[in-house]
Amino acid sequence: TEKDVLLPALRSEQLASLDDVDGRWRRGSKNLDVNARMPSAYRVKELEIRKRIANRLKRGKADFSLYVDLTGEETSSSINKTIVRSYMNQLSELSTASESELLQMAIRLPDAINTEHDDVDEDEWAILSQGIDDTLDKIITYRKDEGQILKQDFEERILVLEELLQKVEEIDPDRIKQVREKLEKGISEIKEKVDENRFEQELIYYIEKFDITEEKVRLKNHLQYFSKA
Repeated sequence: TEKDVLLPALRSEQLASLDDVDGRWRRGSKNLDVNARMPSAYRVKELEIRKRIANRLKRGKADFSLYVDLTGEETSSSINKTIVRSYMNQLSELSTASESELLQMAIRLPDAINTEHDDVDEDEWAILSQGIDDTLDKIITYRKDEGQILKQDFEERILVLEELLQKVEEIDPDRIKQVREKLEKGISEIKEKVDENRFEQELIYYIEKFDITEEKVRLKNHLQYFSKA
């Protein structure tokens, strides 16, 4: 039978895996989910196809589709003429239906159609196998290219955050000083005598609420960790 074997449609979602850049950056699923659709004749190759995809893609979600179009006059199914004629003869004894109607009934009965399961042609499989490898190569190249772009984008954003953090560290002492002066001015305007020691204790406690030293240190460590991880 002459056939057109369409090269596999292999689509990988979440292609941008930063892990492909340098083995350290990761995004998306840690496992691989492969959804495979193919004609029954190629099911014997399904495990091999899945392993090949898993060995190359490692993680993410991939849809594999294989379609076969019959282009010749031959098909994998044929009518069992002897059995169909026997069915029609038997049905004619029970019914006055026309031959066309008898044929419609007979063709639906068991064994009226013979279906042959063709083995996968090795030459055909070689072409298909090469097509799978070529498609996987393109997916991996796409992953690496997009991964590099995302890596560069992350690094640029980290640089911006580091610059903003530097500005925060420069103005933070003045901010605390302004808060202290504002509180002292408010107390002086009350024109009431206060316990200086108690006021100082409350002032320290209040200013601690405005202190962002811990947040600055944590952000700085996170940015360094992300750059080096």
